[in-house]
Amino acid sequence: MFTTTGSRGLYKAPLCKGLLLVLNGLTVMLTLLPQYQELFEYNLQAVTQQHQVWRLLCGRLVCLDVKDSFCSSLLIYNFRIFERRFGTRKFASFLLGTWVLSALVDILLAQAFQFLFDYEVEELPSGLLAPVFSLFVPFYQSIPRMPVTQVVGQIHITNKSLVYIVGLQLLTSSPFMWLLALSGLISGGLYHSNILHLQKILFVPLWVSRIGRCLLEPIFSSTQPTSETPLGMGATLDIQRQQRMDLLDQQLLLAQYNEARRNARQQPQAGLLQWTRLFPSLRHRGQNRPPMQPRPQAQTQQSTQPPLLDNSPVAEEQVARLVEMGFSRIDALEALRASNNDINMATNFLLQH
Repeated sequence: MFTTTGSRGLYKAPLCKGLLLVLNGLTVMLTLLPQYQELFEYNLQAVTQQHQVWRLLCGRLVCLDVKDSFCSSLLIYNFRIFERRFGTRKFASFLLGTWVLSALVDILLAQAFQFLFDYEVEELPSGLLAPVFSLFVPFYQSIPRMPVTQVVGQIHITNKSLVYIVGLQLLTSSPFMWLLALSGLISGGLYHSNILHLQKILFVPLWVSRIGRCLLEPIFSSTQPTSETPLGMGATLDIQRQQRMDLLDQQLLLAQYNEARRNARQQPQAGLLQWTRLFPSLRHRGQNRPPMQPRPQAQTQQSTQPPLLDNSPVAEEQVARLVEMGFSRIDALEALRASNNDINMATNFLLQH
C-alpha cells in the first residue's frame, strides 16, 4: 500500500486478512455495544493485583478506540509482505512470540515507571498494538529504503516514510501508547534476533497450522488478481497509466526471464547468461544501457539473432540489500541485471516469484 512491494491486495496473506476483518468487526460491535467494553479493557492493575489474567487476552486483542483500530489496520495491511515472504505459519509465530514477550515487558515497564516517577500505570490502550509495533523491527532491517521525492530540496521522502508517519500517529494517539510501542520494539528485537532461541520456544505448532489451513484459510484466502482486474473508479488517468506501465513491466520481465532460462538450458556451452539482452524498464528505456563493445568482423555470424551484450555492472550495495532481505546472491544478481539495476523492480520480481 505504501511501500513498493506490489499491489496484489491480501493475496497470499490470509492471516492479515483475518486479523483485519475479525478485529475491526469486534471494534465496531463494541462501539455499538459500550456496555461490554469493560471486558476488553487492558487494566494492568487488575492483572497484577487482582490476578485477572484473562484481561491479558481480551485487552490485548481488540481496540476500543476507532483511531487506534484504523491506524493499526493500515500497518497490518502494509506488513502483509512479511506473511508473503516468510509464510503464514512463521508470520503467525512472530506475532505469537512478540505478543507473549510484550505482555511481560508491559508489566516490567509499568513497574519501572512507577519506581522512577512514583506513578502507577493502571490502564493501557487496548488492542493488538505491541505486536504491530514489533513488526517495525523487520520492516526497518529488511525492507530497502528507496527515495521517492524531496521536500524543500533537502528532506527526502522514501517508500517507507508514510509507514513511519502512520506509526507516529498511532504512537501519539494516547498518553501511554509509548509504553506499548517500546514494549513492542523490545519484544520484536528479541524475537527477530532469536535471543535465547526464542523462535524455537515461542512458535505456532505444525498441527495448529494444519488445522488453520483447513478451517480458516478457505474463509480468509483471496483469489489471485489478474491483469483484467478493473482499476478503482476514483483513480486518475495518470495513476491508471502508471499502473498499466508497472503491470506491463512485470509481464515483460517475467517473459524475458523465462525465455533466458530456456535458452540457458538449451545452450549450456554458451557460458554465463547475458542478462543485458533483456529489455529495460519502459520508463527508463534507453537509460542506464551499457555501451556495446565492438566485435571483430571475424567473429560476426550470418544469424538473425542480435549479438549478446556484456553483463551490465551491478552495484554491490544493491546486491547487499537484497541479500539482507533473505534472497540468495545469485538470484539478487540475476534480478538486478534483468531489471537493468532497478532495485525496486528487482525486489518486486523476487517477492512475487
